[in-house]
Amino acid sequence: MTDDETEKAEETSARDREQDRDREQEQQLLALEKKRERYVWYYLAYFLFGIHLVAFVMIYAVKHAK
Repeated sequence: MTDDETEKAEETSARDREQDRDREQEQQLLALEKKRERYVWYYLAYFLFGIHLVAFVMIYAVKHAK
């Protein structure tokens, strides 16, 4: 192998490692984003459940008031 071929192989190898690292980081960010989105939906569901629960208690209180 000549020096040029060795140099090109090292550049290609370094570029591949960098691309792999970028790809892995992108996958981690996507996983984190998916997890956070799931939590947002959970909080929204709990909030809506709570609002309805309060509304039913208030309706009950108004209907049974003397």
